[in-house]
Amino acid sequence: MILPLLLAAAAPQDAPPIVVSGPLPATPQTPATMVVEPVAMMIAAFDGDGDALVDRSELIAGVKASFEAIDTAKTGTLRYIAFSDWALRYLGDRAALPSPFEVDKNQDDQVSLDELQDHFSRLFARYDRDGSKTISRAELLTFRTGPIDANGPTQGLRPGDKPKAPPPAGRPRRR
Repeated sequence: MILPLLLAAAAPQDAPPIVVSGPLPATPQTPATMVVEPVAMMIAAFDGDGDALVDRSELIAGVKASFEAIDTAKTGTLRYIAFSDWALRYLGDRAALPSPFEVDKNQDDQVSLDELQDHFSRLFARYDRDGSKTISRAELLTFRTGPIDANGPTQGLRPGDKPKAPPPAGRPRRR
């Protein structure tokens, strides 16, 4: 009597099937037609009163605060390595523009707060396209007219065109 019960309990039951699935295949992202330069993102972050506009006083205060956060020794200047630390923290990458070479107007191998403020003042004038003395988010956008990949602008093939071979490794592609 016990043996048939044990055999029945040990018999395989119809278990639901186990389904293992992996992640869905990636789909290519639609190329961005609107992008923001790293320095434009930084300027947008200077909006102190939350009105989605940056005026010159907010710009000056933001640049000063960012400079002072890196100039911990209070020397009043950032050598190029310290400037790259500033760029990494506030622009997202050590090589992001502006570079220290374009900001360092007197070419003394260091960037002063005045030089940085002067550079951002010129950027402000460039971004303030409508002359309103404030920069809106729309003014900080850059519009692309065609898709971009790691090698630069891309275009689809025209009828009859043959795909070009990629450039040899180590040599830049000519345009």
